[in-house]
Amino acid sequence: MRFTGRTAVRAAAFIGSLVLAAGCAASGGGTADGGSGSGASGGTSGAEQKRKTPETARGTLEQLAARTECEPQVQTDAEELRQGVCTTGDGRYVLTTFATAGGQRSWLTEAKPYGGTYLVGEKWVAVGEPGMLGKLRGRLGGAVESGASHSGDSGGDGGAHAHSGGDGHEGHQGHG
Repeated sequence: MRFTGRTAVRAAAFIGSLVLAAGCAASGGGTADGGSGSGASGGTSGAEQKRKTPETARGTLEQLAARTECEPQVQTDAEELRQGVCTTGDGRYVLTTFATAGGQRSWLTEAKPYGGTYLVGEKWVAVGEPGMLGKLRGRLGGAVESGASHSGDSGGDGGAHAHSGGDGHEGHQGHG
């Protein structure tokens, strides 16, 4: 099935949020900084981390995934974006490439309210646990960005929300 326009953006954001929910539930959370390691693991300075981060990679979904030793399982193949799920020895993540920078910005705008951590490159985004994104950053470069914080949820699910249909905002009553 091919997606177009907003449907592709929403489907991609939904798939990314599912991977995040599964990862958070399995790991019990993680660091919020998404950097390439813990600040407590030997005192690596910001300057040292910056030197270790490669120039931001460019390429197709398959070319970027290959840099992480993954053959992506393509989930969305639309004119506006392509998205695949990658599972490596380091963990699981979702990689999305975009036809335009504007499409990437729109996708991030739609996805960030769901929370999570994003590794953002030029016309691509990787979504996964912060520790996984730190490892990806060492191979792909890019910048780590965070979505909305859902740490105030009382459901004890680590911020994962049910997405069983509708508009994807279940459990969000009471805003306002």
